[in-house]
Amino acid sequence: MRILHLLNHTTQSNGHVHAAVDLACEQSRLGHVVAVASGGGDFDALLVRNGIKLFTIDHRRKARTLLGSAWALRQAVGSFGADIVHAHMMTSAVLAWPICKLAGIPLITTVHNEFEKSAILMGLGTRVIAVSAAVGASMRRRGVPAAKLRVILNGTIGSARLANRETTPVTLASPSILFVGGLHPRKGLADLFAAFDLVHRQHPQARLHIVGDGPFAQTYREMVAGLSCHEAVRFEGSKADPFPWMRGADIFVLPSHADPAPLVLPEAREAGCAIVATRVDGIPELLEGGEAGVLVPPRDPDALAAALSRLIAEPDAISHWRGRSQYRVDHLRIARVARETLDLYDEAALQLGRKAGSVLPRTG
Repeated sequence: MRILHLLNHTTQSNGHVHAAVDLACEQSRLGHVVAVASGGGDFDALLVRNGIKLFTIDHRRKARTLLGSAWALRQAVGSFGADIVHAHMMTSAVLAWPICKLAGIPLITTVHNEFEKSAILMGLGTRVIAVSAAVGASMRRRGVPAAKLRVILNGTIGSARLANRETTPVTLASPSILFVGGLHPRKGLADLFAAFDLVHRQHPQARLHIVGDGPFAQTYREMVAGLSCHEAVRFEGSKADPFPWMRGADIFVLPSHADPAPLVLPEAREAGCAIVATRVDGIPELLEGGEAGVLVPPRDPDALAAALSRLIAEPDAISHWRGRSQYRVDHLRIARVARETLDLYDEAALQLGRKAGSVLPRTG
């Protein structure tokens, strides 16, 4: 099958880019002919090493630019001979929809960030992938027909992007609590700081490490400076690969207010962390409904503090939840995501009456 992935860029700062790159590389590994059309970015070299053809499509939202981009995409679809176009962001879906419609090619869209108002435009797809059941339910409420929607839970373990990564743990004083992610309000960092202030009063030996960067970095530094626990909080900055930090931490914490299906959780589970996270959106699905990690209510620093304190205080609790992180962890492998996505391509192609004979046998 000839598969063309379409996304705004390939810069590594966005989770939807990571998911699209992982999927494209796995599909290429399985023997399909894969291309990526985007504005370019950090992962282009990785894509080329994995046998993926690149097209440059400018996604900047300016009328003149988008007209040129639509023409360039039409040329790319034709020259590549795409059987499937898979759009990962709203601008990509809008650019691809008329081209696929005229060519009779299935357009697959993936809803990565359903909390954005523009996500409704992903309903333009012949089939619409929701990265968690929570996202699927949200899109149905917003008017996307259930007949179009399919849930394919995010998973990233075993992806080419993460191959040959450093696995030696960073040495952290125990008990260590780690957050990895963007520094903005949706991730619930204000709740985490308030919770850790409570934890630190009971367990002054505890340390909190913040790995990541974002537009609110200085705001959060100032927030922490006013807390009694300020000397126990370390802002570690952005890391090209946070996996060694996960390997070294006792507890991984994700206090999000909204998170459709964060890829950081499969990574934390692969690293064998004890995990505490909020019960929002796709997080419970990635933690097996609480079987693979402790779930707490969102926007509730007291509940978060209580969960973290219990893990620190109870003998063997951290070891217990480290072990529980491995429960059904293989379900979060990229091989499963690729298989389910390829099956969906077949379904969409059959709907449009296209031949499915070009699909190669799939393994892995």
